[in-house]
Amino acid sequence: MPQISQQPAINYGGQAVLEGVMMRGSKALSVAVRNPHGEIVVHTEPLDPRIYGGRLARVPFLRGLILLWDALGLGVKSLMFSAEVATETEEDKAAGNVFSGPVQWGTVAISLSFAIGLFFLLPAFLAEQVETWLGVESQLASNLVEGLIRLALLVGYIWAIGFVPDIRRLYGYHGAEHKTINAYEAGAELTPAAVARFPLEHPRCGTAFLLTVIVLSILIYTLFPPLSLPLRLLSRLVMLPLIAGVAYEFIRFTARHQDNIVIRLITRPNLALQRLTTREPDETMLAVAITAFQQVLAHEAQQDAMAVI
Repeated sequence: MPQISQQPAINYGGQAVLEGVMMRGSKALSVAVRNPHGEIVVHTEPLDPRIYGGRLARVPFLRGLILLWDALGLGVKSLMFSAEVATETEEDKAAGNVFSGPVQWGTVAISLSFAIGLFFLLPAFLAEQVETWLGVESQLASNLVEGLIRLALLVGYIWAIGFVPDIRRLYGYHGAEHKTINAYEAGAELTPAAVARFPLEHPRCGTAFLLTVIVLSILIYTLFPPLSLPLRLLSRLVMLPLIAGVAYEFIRFTARHQDNIVIRLITRPNLALQRLTTREPDETMLAVAITAFQQVLAHEAQQDAMAVI
């Protein structure tokens, strides 16, 4: 197992997938999935250095959009890989083929369009109807209604799908991912027994990012003048990249300053929402998450050693 640094960099993240976990660092990605026979199947590959180590990765706000787009693509491809391994419908298909091709980016576009439509365009449309029905004339009240609808849709969606058995298992792997990264950042031993003692929440979680986007959208849209419905919908689309970029920088900043009591208070709602998207993992889930993370550490250590040579 790679040696654990006492002051590890906070550039590790991940995602729960079907019967597994995807872990990502700054140089490598690894997906570990348990197949129907109980074996852990792993796929590891290097990340594009132009995205994760180039100049664009150091430009505030812009880096957030680039990294989020790439992370979304990697997440979709990891899910497709996990589906193949977990069901073994295509046992003879090479893992590398799953991680390439235009079909995956088409899936990303469809998924992103669905999310934007559900959490941004639909709330704007519903708010317009509510305002007309209630005769609301205040722009502040109008944007507040829209923000509350957006927040209710997000929380309601996360809560509702949590009753699906497969999603509950997915949330268990999500908890395993968080616990593993928390253990690593604390310098703890990466074993299921040791990792199990760490919290389910993590300040850099994607759930925290989503809630931050919702709150920022309420604040930013409040500054807008009254708009017709078409212009209102268009403004939500145009402003979304900016809001996402600001949210990314906010999450990055607060994750680095969790020792500050004010920052901890500000991020408490983000951590609380993660209680809906995580479940206590069992030891088999923790073992999968640890395997994926150790593969990332090993791959990055190998790349660093080759760079020195």
